[in-house]
Parts: sequence; structure tokens; C-alpha cells
Amino acid sequence: MAKEPLRLQIPEPKFRPGAEPDFRHLRLPEAGAMARPAIDAPAHETEELAYGLVRVLDEQGRAVGPWDPALDSETLRRGLRAMMLTRAYDDRMYRAQRLGKTSFYMKCTGEEAIGVSQAFALDRNDMLFPTYRQQGLLIAREWPLVDMMCQVYSNSRDRLKGRQMPIMYSSKEASFFSIAGNLGIQYPQAVGWAMASAYKGDTRIAAAWIGEGATAEPDFHHALTFASVYTAPVVLNVVNNQWAISEFQGIAGGEHSTFAARATGHGIPGIRVDGNDFLAIYAATQWAAERARSNLGPTLIELFTYRVEAHSTADDPSRYRPADEAKAWPLGDPIDRLRAHLVVLGEWSEERQNALQAEVVKTVAAAQKEAESYGTLNEGPWPSASTMFEDVFNDMPWHLRRQRQMLGV
Repeated sequence: MAKEPLRLQIPEPKFRPGAEPDFRHLRLPEAGAMARPAIDAPAHETEELAYGLVRVLDEQGRAVGPWDPALDSETLRRGLRAMMLTRAYDDRMYRAQRLGKTSFYMKCTGEEAIGVSQAFALDRNDMLFPTYRQQGLLIAREWPLVDMMCQVYSNSRDRLKGRQMPIMYSSKEASFFSIAGNLGIQYPQAVGWAMASAYKGDTRIAAAWIGEGATAEPDFHHALTFASVYTAPVVLNVVNNQWAISEFQGIAGGEHSTFAARATGHGIPGIRVDGNDFLAIYAATQWAAERARSNLGPTLIELFTYRVEAHSTADDPSRYRPADEAKAWPLGDPIDRLRAHLVVLGEWSEERQNALQAEVVKTVAAAQKEAESYGTLNEGPWPSASTMFEDVFNDMPWHLRRQRQMLGV
């Protein structure tokens, strides 16, 4: 009997440049359709959440279903402002890069609800281990925009002294771990930090973020193993924005299963969440955080969203996806959806929206003016050359002191 030749499957995105994007193939449950288990539910009873999609906001902007966190209107307005401020900040820094004032920038357009909502759901002192598209975490924690801009400009007020690429922020005071360009390493770091917190009897948990492409890195699987074995108090987030640089999510395994489902084999809950739904993100993060604080272990959350802009200022997405694909994304814009919800509640109007937009633009412009008074990457002033000898040893050894003297700095 003749044997059928084997065939190798090579994942390909459904739409390439020039094609008409159509997302009708996505299985999107209705808002409010997913059950909300108790936080002490065993992992095997949460399996449905890994394959469904937790949604709260329906097409009319109403909050429905058991995952509705019932946030008060003031919190919703603060969330809307923080998302709009994040987008205005991104737009301003993107233009600064195009003007040569810095070398590099990455926007989070379309993903603002993730950083902002999760920052709201976590405690202020919980330790954050972000990847490079969570500037909303810092902005939601009201970290100064001027400080963030100085880091982007690598100027004389850059607390990191020009040692990090632009957008790789770090703030111990904001419980915001240093962003690294090495993809995936923040996952085992977060798990290790959470293990140490539990070992010491502390009350703080950790949270980490990773892109769906980086789930193919060994660090991802190492982290899940340690988190599961030691019941680490950590919330592990996968931001599935459909594209990892120029590769679509299928290259990392997204065509065969959800990324949340990878939790199942480790015996921990996995939740797939509408990443453009501020309320759904808040509720899922709150659920996972309560679980961690109750010594019930880790949770893996997949935030299902879309990367509207280029991967970075060094990327041209028109070379690998249709130019209008973002407009076809069925889960909409997170800012528009939260605004519509406030309108439905009778807590917002077009006039207030326009006023807030003007206010955040003015705030960002003022911060940029101050930050640029301390220098930009192309014009300086920059950190002193003497700083290259600092922050390595607690007490500078004699040979480094001598080298600094020889350089005259």
C-alpha cells in the first residue's frame, strides 16, 4: 500500500498587503457569556476560560455578565483619562523621534486599556515586570511624564544616565522593574521575585507581561514551571496583539490553540480576555490578584488585542499586513469603548470628551517642553562621562578612581 507523502505546515497569516481583511473567522463569545468561578476554584474547573473570551462591555456600551467589576464612575473617568494621556504621550514622543530628538520609540496604540486597567486592579506596591509596550502602567500610577521623556531623550536628567534604550523605563519608586530588550526574561524574574516575597512572608505580589511571540522563548516555559511548582503569587500576562515584530501570532503557535491554554498543562488557571475591554481586563486581573494574595498561586492571562501601529519606529507594517487591517479589528478601540460606557451611564458627554482631549494634549506638551529644556539625544546636554564609573560598585575601587582621574572627569 502506497504511503501518503508527509507535508510540513508552515503558518501563514490570513491577510497579506493588498488583501481585504476579514475577521469573521474569530470566535468571539457575547459579552457576559463567560462564567466567573470562585478564586479558589481548581485549575481544571477554569479550563473553559482559557478557550473562551471574557468580555463585559457589549456593543451598546453596557456592562453585562458576572465579570462586571462594578467600578464607580470616578474610577472609570480616571481610567479614561489615563488611557487618553497615554495615547497623547505616545503621539508626542513618536513625533519627537521623527524629528530626530531621540533614536527610537514604540507606541501602544490600541492597547492602552491593558497597562492602565491592570495598574488600577493591582495594588500600588505590587511589583511590575513589563515588556516594552506597557507605558500605561507608569502613567496610571501617575509617574511624572517629564521623567519618562527624559529617559526617552537620554538627556542630562535621565535617571538611567543614557544606559538604556529609549522607552526602556525603570522606577524602583513606582515598583516598575527595568525593561529589557532581551525578550522573555521578565517572566522568570517576576516568578523569582514573587517566590521571594512569599518566602519572606511579605504581602506584595508580582505581575509580568510578555508578547505572544516571546511565549516561544524558553524563559516563558521555565517561568510557568517554577510558578506552578512553588505556587508563586504572580499574575503572568500574555499580550496577544496578533503581531510579533513582522511575524503573525501563528508562528508562536496561536493557530492551534490559545495562549491562555498553555497554563493548563502546568496546572494553573488560564484566562483569555478581551484586551480592548477596560472592565474585562480589570475584572480578570483583580480575580488573578486575589488568587495570588490568597496563596492560591499564579494565573496566566491572555489579553486578546491588536497592535494598531508599527512594532516600533524601525518597522514598516505595510510590508507584511493590509494597511487597513486595524480598522477591521472586531473588538474596537479601548478608549472609544470606555467613553461609550460612561455615556450610557449618563456620566459623560461629547463636550467633556473634547475638553479632556484638549487637557491631556496640553499636559503632554508642557511636559515635553520641560523635558527638552534638559536636553535631547541629538543636541544634548547628556549625562556626564563620569557617570560611566558609577553604579557598579558600592565603594568605587582604586583602579576605577584612577581611570576617572586620568580621563579628567
